[in-house]
Amino acid sequence: MRHGVARFVTGFLALPVALYLFYVVWPFAQAAGYSLTNWGGYSDKQEFVGLDNYVRLFSDELIRKAFWHNVFFLVTVPLFTIALALFLAFLLNVGGREDRAGIRGVFGSGLYKVIFFFPQVLSLVVIAVMWQQIYRSDNQGLINGLLMKIGLVDADNPIGFTADPEPFLGVPAVLWWLLFIAVWSGAGFYMVLFSAAMQSIPKDIYEAALLDGASRFHTFFRITLPLLRDTISVAWVYLGFIALDMYALVFVMTPSQGGPNHASEIFASVLNFTAFQKGQFGYACAMGVALAIFTILLAALQLRITRRERIEY
Repeated sequence: MRHGVARFVTGFLALPVALYLFYVVWPFAQAAGYSLTNWGGYSDKQEFVGLDNYVRLFSDELIRKAFWHNVFFLVTVPLFTIALALFLAFLLNVGGREDRAGIRGVFGSGLYKVIFFFPQVLSLVVIAVMWQQIYRSDNQGLINGLLMKIGLVDADNPIGFTADPEPFLGVPAVLWWLLFIAVWSGAGFYMVLFSAAMQSIPKDIYEAALLDGASRFHTFFRITLPLLRDTISVAWVYLGFIALDMYALVFVMTPSQGGPNHASEIFASVLNFTAFQKGQFGYACAMGVALAIFTILLAALQLRITRRERIEY
């Protein structure tokens, strides 16, 4: 075995590596190649145009608008999701009263974990369709229906947006409504992730801090956050990937898949429209390659900034 270990390992890895190269790496390489052409997607005609598609990205006004919308999600989705997940995880693990068994979470924490995690068992498209019905502008929408029941709005004039048939998803502030859904659907998973990390922290540390007179506020910022730094860093990278996508929510929920008036356009929605509606697959591939490079560089920068010596406890 010692002399044949190389052949043994190669025999097991050959097929998985070959499949990965064919189904993952090769399509990426094809997209990079197509990005250097003016391929229309529906014919075999393609002319080499070099970096013209990438130069065109910098002068495309719609691309710039979509880029800043992605930046908005890139900042807000990780920030609000991690903050909410940390708060919930702290309450459910060490936020309760201290008793003979030591520090524990709030009463009913096990049930709360199931409730908060529930959105994770649903497909993102199902979540988008559900919230689309909640945001509906007529009396069939949950929010407007409740407001009508208590007499705050008129059925013929919901919330005063008479000029726009979609008062929630058809307004310039649509990004904030999408942000709320993204945070709602993702906070439960990261709450469980942070809860698992918190459970590995010895409760003796919290008990010693409380005996010294530290409040829950101080134990959170002086003990919990420093010891969860690595977990938070990984969560921020994952949420960054999600924020740079957001395609399912935009495609299902917004008017004209990016409306109104391009107020919710993101890189993915512009890419889809450019490829399948305008028939400019070469230019769309350039968008995808640019987004992939930006994502990889952003992840590397994030991990580099947050890297530090491991804390032992």
